[in-house]
Order: sequence, then C-alpha cells, then structure tokens
Amino acid sequence: MLSRLLYYLIIKPLSLLPMWLLYRVSDLIFAVVYYLISYRKKVVIENLTRSFPKKSKQEIRQITKQFYRHFCDIIVESVKLFSISDAEALRRCTPSGTELLHRLHAEGRSAIIIAGHYNNWELAVLRFKPLVPHRVLGIYSPMKNVFFNQKIYKSRTKFGLELVSVKDVKTTFEALKNEANIMVFGADQSPSRTSKNHYWTTFLNRDTAVFYGAEKYAHTYNLPVIFAKINKIKRGYYKFELILIEENPADTPYGEITEKHVRLLEQQITAQPEYWLWTHKRWKIKRELVIRD
Repeated sequence: MLSRLLYYLIIKPLSLLPMWLLYRVSDLIFAVVYYLISYRKKVVIENLTRSFPKKSKQEIRQITKQFYRHFCDIIVESVKLFSISDAEALRRCTPSGTELLHRLHAEGRSAIIIAGHYNNWELAVLRFKPLVPHRVLGIYSPMKNVFFNQKIYKSRTKFGLELVSVKDVKTTFEALKNEANIMVFGADQSPSRTSKNHYWTTFLNRDTAVFYGAEKYAHTYNLPVIFAKINKIKRGYYKFELILIEENPADTPYGEITEKHVRLLEQQITAQPEYWLWTHKRWKIKRELVIRD
C-alpha cells in the first residue's frame, strides 16, 4: 500500500514535471542530502581519497560536492524516465558509433556492450534500443518489492529494451545464440564474495574484483565486445559513444578484454571523477577472503 501511495502521489506526478522544474527539486534534494543528512558522505570521501591519493583534502571536498550535485540530478532524471517521451529521451541522450552495430547486424552477428555506472547510464540504455536493429537485452537484479519491480520493469522496457534477470543470463545466451542480439552488461559493480566469476586487477589505485561474465560469454560465443562511453554535455544532456574493444574475442588471452574495458572506464573517471557512482561500496570484498573461502 505504501509503495502504491509513494508511486502515484509522488513519483509519477513528479515525472510529469518539466526538467527545468525537476532541477529545482534536485537543488533542494542536494541541500538535504549533502548538508543535513550527509548521505553516505563518509563512504564517498573514503572512496575518493583512496582512489586519488595525490589529491589534497580540498580537492576531495570539491569533487565530493560536485558528485552530490550530479547524484541528485540523476535522482530526478531517473524519476523523469517514468514518463519521458521517445523524442525527449533522444534529444537528451544522443548516440555516436551505432553504425558499427548496423554492420554487425547485417553480418548476422550478436554483440556484448559493457558500460559503467557513469553519468546517466539509465537514460543511455533506455534510449539505445530504437537506434539499432538488434534485439537488445539488459541484465538486471529484480527488486524484492513486487510493485516497484513491475513499474521499473515497465519503464525500462517501454522503448523496446528487454530485461534479463541475473539468474537467467546463462540460459538466455544459449537460447539466443542463433539470433542477432545485444546483451548489455554493467561491469563496475562489486561481485559477491561467493561468485566464481572474479577477475582481479588494479582499478582506481586499488585491488579490485571485476565481474568476468562479459568476457566469459564473449569467449564462449565469439561475440564482439563494445564499451559504451557516456559523456555529460551539460546539465540534463548526454552523449554515448560506442567503442569497439574486440571484434573476435575467441582467441584473446585471459583477462585482456576485461582489462581493456576497465581501463576505458578508469580513464573516464580519472578525467571527471564527479560523474561516477561513489556512494557504492565498490571495494567491500577482499582478495584474501575470497581465496580463503
């Protein structure tokens, strides 16, 4: 009942507001989140400090503040996605490099796209499907709240994107192996400690476990791997660029593809760190604990 009230009385009406007014809401949220409740500020500062040890405390504070302003913008932009039109979504998130996917489709080939939680990844994925001829599938973790899970599922799939539960990825790849499709992976979340798909590397100056699933499936089915670089043009406007990492990965050495997409994301974060999701406890698992188990 509370979920329905929250959605129909707050979230849905807010989503109908014009973006200029939603950004005023974002400014208010920022004041509350940053100054009053300090939402996960210790996590953000620790992550930034350890990722950029050469930056001064003043620089870390500045990036932290810039991050929270962007983070609050992402909140209201995500609310807007519940009612955004196809035309407005395209106007706010323009593509580059989709000709690569048109070529692959003409050749009857599928592909894997890897992206990070950088800038507005939700808008980029939402807007992506109408631009390409492939069947496009995104991997997601279903919410425990059934009502919100249904609403978010409907919102994310309204332009043709299909969602695949993390539990069904393996069977989906096998079922669709003879059909031209694109599977979209988010590659910068922390894997679970019990996962068998860890790849360990250095990322942002720290020993980091990375999901190996994208590279594993690329090897198994020889699928081209593409990195989606999402850039922020100005407030509320983004551009995503598709960068080919490897077209024929079957014979590439272990870890090569993962290293390439990790380095691409790292370069982007290093250039503009305020646009990555620093509230996430990215480094909560340790190599020695995984090995011991």
